[in-house]
Amino acid sequence: MRHCRILKDGVVTEVAIANNESLAADSQYLAATTGTVYGIALNDKALYAKLEPSFNDKPHVSPPTRPVLHIKTANTHIGHGAAIPAPADGTTLYAGPAIGIVIGKQATRVSEAEALEFVGGYTVVNEVSLAETSFYRPAVKAKCRDGFCPIGPWVVDAADVATPEALTIKTFINGELSHTTSTDQLRAGVAELVSYLSSFMTLKAGDLIIAGTPERTDALALKAGDTVAIEIDSLGRLENPVVNESELG
Repeated sequence: MRHCRILKDGVVTEVAIANNESLAADSQYLAATTGTVYGIALNDKALYAKLEPSFNDKPHVSPPTRPVLHIKTANTHIGHGAAIPAPADGTTLYAGPAIGIVIGKQATRVSEAEALEFVGGYTVVNEVSLAETSFYRPAVKAKCRDGFCPIGPWVVDAADVATPEALTIKTFINGELSHTTSTDQLRAGVAELVSYLSSFMTLKAGDLIIAGTPERTDALALKAGDTVAIEIDSLGRLENPVVNESELG
């Protein structure tokens, strides 16, 4: 089953649809979750390997031993089809293809062995960012601009996703395949992330963990006028236009 949030006659409406059903083509999607959205930096194997030599230099001194956490604030959350605002000065922004782990029930101090019991489902996330220069302390200005976190179109029940840690993730820009990765590239998997975050804070139903994004290379670069789509096996396709913020009012 898939669960989405749409505007219907101006009212926010939660809709459940079977996997073989679809909504009307003109449905206005909202961000598929309503809780706090947590991002995990440095959780991509290739990105970590590239940066690892620098971790022994100042200011880091030693490599991180636990997931590096950041927040995607509420102003960043938008739905499938909504416009991603591009900086008016033409600064390049980058797509951040990722699987989103949606908490299904309150989780406090859960072990890795039981962590998957607290996962309600999975969704597609585009964790948009400006160029990243700090991974130990992800920059709020780069990550928390308005509209920098499309989520959706829906949440797929966990029971309907057989292999969440072996799903292909594809990024399309203007209809052309520009980047491919997989959830098997995550350094810390679903259970470890849920257990770790719940070890020091309570996760609530509807909260979302962005499991990790690849290196922001030219293959993921975006500009006003582009259309970007993130497609994940079993979860669906999240597509958004990129629009100069000066045109959005």
